[in-house]
Amino acid sequence: MMQIAEFLPPTPSPLWKLSKQAGVDWAVGGLPFNEPFNGTDAPWDYLPLVRMKQRYESGGFNLAVIEARPPLNKAKRGLPGRDEEIATVCTLIENMGRLGIPVWCYEWMTDFNWLRTSTNTISRGGSVVTSFDYNLVKDAPPTDEGPLSEEKLWETLEYFLKRVMPVAEKWNVKLAMHPDDPPLSPLRGIGRIMSSVENYQRLLDLVPSPMNGITLCQGNFTLMTDDLPGVIRHFGRQGKVFFVHFRDVRGDVKKYEETWHDDGKTDMLACMRAYRDINFDGVLRPDHVPTVEGDSNENAGYSSFGRLYAIGYIRGLHQAVYSEAGQSL
Repeated sequence: MMQIAEFLPPTPSPLWKLSKQAGVDWAVGGLPFNEPFNGTDAPWDYLPLVRMKQRYESGGFNLAVIEARPPLNKAKRGLPGRDEEIATVCTLIENMGRLGIPVWCYEWMTDFNWLRTSTNTISRGGSVVTSFDYNLVKDAPPTDEGPLSEEKLWETLEYFLKRVMPVAEKWNVKLAMHPDDPPLSPLRGIGRIMSSVENYQRLLDLVPSPMNGITLCQGNFTLMTDDLPGVIRHFGRQGKVFFVHFRDVRGDVKKYEETWHDDGKTDMLACMRAYRDINFDGVLRPDHVPTVEGDSNENAGYSSFGRLYAIGYIRGLHQAVYSEAGQSL
């Protein structure tokens, strides 16, 4: 059965306690970049990862997903040094397998990751959310590395997957591709290929494997389709939904804002029913919450207090939907 998780930093923080108090037992973790290593150990090496996993477990959490990446920009661009970057990913996957961490969430966004034009958009009751307006970035200069075509990204993605997928299969670690955020191409001269439902099917068909799947980030997918529950069922019937970001937006792909989980464009109850119907048995976490009174907007979209509302809302939907089917929680 689906489990509710939360993204927690690799070292204990007040958010750990808040999450436990809200009934969360599953963690989505990062990588231990900011701790002393044994000699030359890197964050994706075994001993740093085993120490991180033990910390989560001592806090009462099962570590279900690692949602952080070693450097991969050379691999995405097909530049010299890409094989060395891919080798670090193989090391990470092998060590995740050794430690029983079942899912790695990655992405194929080049030069920059998720992009917003504002982190201070006023939402309900004076809360603050992030937003995106394509008109404000359409004339932005290209990145320092220069333009990159969608065709090149498909080429480098296939090269990457053909090298890492055998490692993932050997160590039973699922690779869950996160969408481009926003799912709009190009941006600053950079192609963005994980930006449509059709392209996600192309990803799955590109290198077929039981370990090749999806992070279904609802905030992005709902900008790709008018039938998000149908898309959940489409990929769920293939057994390809490995991890879920449960969030919502208002608007369209060229102009939208994040919303409270109960105040966006998507029928969240219908989505929860779709996860139930496909027998999704991974973890689902809230994502991109509003910053509320008394909390800091320093890490926009990831303030602590807003997560409590999101967790409670998701737990309510979860209980209602599984109770409808006569399933105990």
